[in-house]
Amino acid sequence: MSTSEAVAVAQVVDIDRYPLSDPGSRAWQDIVSRTRADLRETGCSVLTDFIRPQLRAVLESECAEIAPSAYSRIELVNAYNIATGTPLPEGHPGNTIMERGNAFVARDQIPVASIIQQLYTSREFQRFVADCFALPELHELADPLSGLTLNVIAPGRAHPWHFDVNEYTVSMLTQEATEGGVFEYCPNIRSATEENFDDVRAVLAGEGEHLVRRLTLRPGDLQLFRGRFSLHRVGTVRGDVARHSAIFAYSERPGVIGSPERARQLFGRVLPEHLGQAVRGDRLLD
Repeated sequence: MSTSEAVAVAQVVDIDRYPLSDPGSRAWQDIVSRTRADLRETGCSVLTDFIRPQLRAVLESECAEIAPSAYSRIELVNAYNIATGTPLPEGHPGNTIMERGNAFVARDQIPVASIIQQLYTSREFQRFVADCFALPELHELADPLSGLTLNVIAPGRAHPWHFDVNEYTVSMLTQEATEGGVFEYCPNIRSATEENFDDVRAVLAGEGEHLVRRLTLRPGDLQLFRGRFSLHRVGTVRGDVARHSAIFAYSERPGVIGSPERARQLFGRVLPEHLGQAVRGDRLLD
């Protein structure tokens, strides 16, 4: 990491609480141990007040400024983000169709100097996140659109049940909704080798309440999440303020790119990178 990058991260992150520049220290080990325990038990961990308090207004304003660039289209989708109408067996959870009303600002529309870009590309931040996930290293997604995104959910809209294309998702709420917009998830409902369609189908049908957990997040909190294996959604936003959250997508393997169908759904465009032979970490449906 360059000196300038280290200074930038130290200015953004509350390093008194989260010592990104001091890997292996007692404070680092304590945080990593706690986070790993959370991930083992519930598939999710929240590091509160990760961003310095005096920068939360900057974080919010930077993201609010680019939010109008989000690709917004009300669309019918399934939990796997594969094309609706894909031939599937009767009773398959992929046959459950939901309305997706959230919008995404793609990575190539997010300013390089913004707080969320500084974090996403920081090797110190990546090293810290990798350690929290008990991995030797993490890689930025090779996908030029979905590696870093801003998720925008306008009042009256929601982000329905879905799985992530990347194994390890890191997110940060940057603007709270007036009401609603609660994050719900089903910890480790599937694995890299087992889809567990029965439980997924139960949740989609509203019959799997015992599998669902809920989180109340605040701007500046860092959320670490195994989104590839945990079905999740954001409930309907109410009031007059949209919900904004930055999504930092990493993979254990280099070269991971989303499918053309997913790129089309989320960003309204497909780039040449999506049409090649992308690296995938498993053989799950998506």
